[in-house]
Amino acid sequence: MIFVNTNLAAAAGAVLAMLATWIRFGKPEIGMSLNGALAGLVAITSPCASVSPLSAVIIGAVAGIIVVFSVIFFDKIKIDDPVGAISVHGVNGAWGTLAAGIFNMGGTSLKIIGIQVLGIVACFIWTFVTAFIMFKLIDKTIGLRVSPEEEAEGLDLSEHGGIAYPDYEVSSYAQQ
Repeated sequence: MIFVNTNLAAAAGAVLAMLATWIRFGKPEIGMSLNGALAGLVAITSPCASVSPLSAVIIGAVAGIIVVFSVIFFDKIKIDDPVGAISVHGVNGAWGTLAAGIFNMGGTSLKIIGIQVLGIVACFIWTFVTAFIMFKLIDKTIGLRVSPEEEAEGLDLSEHGGIAYPDYEVSSYAQQ
């Protein structure tokens, strides 16, 4: 059941992310489709053993749609997340945790959903506070930012000696 649910959610996430980008931007987008598969995988991680295969498809499909619009949202508010990691892992991790309560084969209740929401909030608070402290310490000790020249040029060149995206247009989703 876990294997089947995991694969169904990933497939549904990929297909729905592809369809969402096709409808939104007029063409299917491979990177976002792959993020949809990852979003489906993340979303099914929590409930994979406690939901039916049909529920796994729904959870993955919703994750595929969520990831597309979450990436667009974070681009628009100028959060630097070039690979959509916040959308894939953070937003769809929260969705999957909530989905574990909503689609539970043993039944659901407001108490179960409330516990899932409490878990989401606790994880967010822990992660935000811990990351905030860590990034402040890094900023005050060794520094967090690169030079403006390195930032404009791209870290793929200064850090790795090559250009990773020679034809990539920055913030392509934010412009749409």
